[in-house]
Amino acid sequence: MAITGVSHTSFHGLDAVALRAVDGAQAIVTLQGAHLVSWLPAGSALERLYLSPASAFAKGQAIRGGVPVVFPQFSNRGPLPNHGFARTCAWQLQHSERGPRGEALAVLRLDDDAQMRTVWPHAFVLELGVRVLGDSLTLELTCTNTGAASMPFTCALHTYLRVAEVSNVALEGLRGQAYWDKVDGLDKSQDAELLVIDGEVDRVYAGVRQDLSLHESPGATTGALRIAQRGFDDVVVWNPGAQRCAMLPDMPVQGYRQMLCVEAARIAQPVQLQGGQRWQGTQQLRVSG
Repeated sequence: MAITGVSHTSFHGLDAVALRAVDGAQAIVTLQGAHLVSWLPAGSALERLYLSPASAFAKGQAIRGGVPVVFPQFSNRGPLPNHGFARTCAWQLQHSERGPRGEALAVLRLDDDAQMRTVWPHAFVLELGVRVLGDSLTLELTCTNTGAASMPFTCALHTYLRVAEVSNVALEGLRGQAYWDKVDGLDKSQDAELLVIDGEVDRVYAGVRQDLSLHESPGATTGALRIAQRGFDDVVVWNPGAQRCAMLPDMPVQGYRQMLCVEAARIAQPVQLQGGQRWQGTQQLRVSG
């Protein structure tokens, strides 16, 4: 019988924790970056997250795929390295348990230190909660300002979803939403009911309140995915397309065809935490068919 709950493991040579709910739902999170690298819903052997086989899986190097934690800076919008430092830092397993419904829960924690303060002078505690049960995965990012000074930041759960073929994917729920198109630098609004991927897509949708649904073509084995978020105000949709993907050293040339990033983010209006305050954002993925 498989062990349920949370246990220590190794993932491509990196220290990690494995979660297994009583119904068989599974996830793996590396301690480097609190990086979710695998999610299998209960009763399924089909991986739902895209992970690039060209990732280095080396200490101090960001992993391409899964769910990187972006903090305290999104992309290059600030003085820090791209997407900040949290995704390459060493986190600690703070807490783990099997919940009352048989769910597996792990909470990983990152505390600021002297080295971080040389590039970002703030005192904080960052926690990522990962919960699996049945057909759902819930991620909960919490930041507490443990200092006295005000602390601004942007953040995201940079979720890479695995798809059978990205050209057969449609993302529902963004009609009427304003977005910034990073590809051409223009502000736009989405008129179509469904977003389809027919080339490079890099968009920041601001003020998204409704849940999203990711659909694949009829007959696809992956099934639809319901995407919900709370606390995160924005949604980032990203696929590098063929030309840009070929330029990424940690992606296969055709890797863009098997992934779509649908990220829960806080970008347009940065979080502004006063001393002692706490902020929390969640993203939930649920297989819906």
